[in-house]
Amino acid sequence: MEYNPTELMACVASRVLEDNRSLLVGTGLPIIASILAQRLHAPNLLILFEAGGIGPRIPTIPISVGDSRTFHRGVMAASMDYVMSLAQLGHVDYGFLGAAQIDRYGNLNTTVIGDHGSPTVRLPGSGGANDVGSLCHRTIILMRHDTRRFVEELDFLTTPGYLTGPGAREEAGLPSDTGPYRVISQLGVMGFDGESKRMELVSVHPGVTVEDVVENTGFELVIPRTVNTTEPPREAELRLLREEIDPAGIVIGK
Repeated sequence: MEYNPTELMACVASRVLEDNRSLLVGTGLPIIASILAQRLHAPNLLILFEAGGIGPRIPTIPISVGDSRTFHRGVMAASMDYVMSLAQLGHVDYGFLGAAQIDRYGNLNTTVIGDHGSPTVRLPGSGGANDVGSLCHRTIILMRHDTRRFVEELDFLTTPGYLTGPGAREEAGLPSDTGPYRVISQLGVMGFDGESKRMELVSVHPGVTVEDVVENTGFELVIPRTVNTTEPPREAELRLLREEIDPAGIVIGK
């Protein structure tokens, strides 16, 4: 079956998620990936929403984190401060984030493009992103891949990745077992080198070359000797996405 880049990113992101884990998600593609994982291979994935929904069984894609569907058959209807407190206590394994800019250490900008005092573009800001990036054990970032977004230097640091490199998160007072884990784009999957904490290419998507990824990255990626090719979406994943999770094509498109 043919697929588009959004469907591919949703499938790849869902496969990262493990059963019997907890996950803090936002609107859009993260919800799609989370529902897909819960229905296919991670039935005990505990999904948490910023607005307070904990452990729902989502029937179809909600339009926001406060949509009533984010509480559907949930284990608890809590509040924003309760959910964020769970992350603060170290109880949230995964967190999904998006960004306008990312650097080699996984630091994110969702605040401004240009000078903070007189920006070219003013973005939504942090919301709960700083909490997620600071406190969840593993952060998964979903974003478009080009040199305007994958940059040498952020215009503003909204959410910490590995800051300036090894040991920097700990020096800033953040938990040592937290930080960015995967970056998933329309071109490939990136991780982070265990020693240098720099972004490292893990796999390229079908039809994409290592050179394509390097050309669209504004900083030097760590390129291992062997770079795998991402497994394309399976038929069962695509049918579930199109027929049950997002039949109107709100996120995945038509």
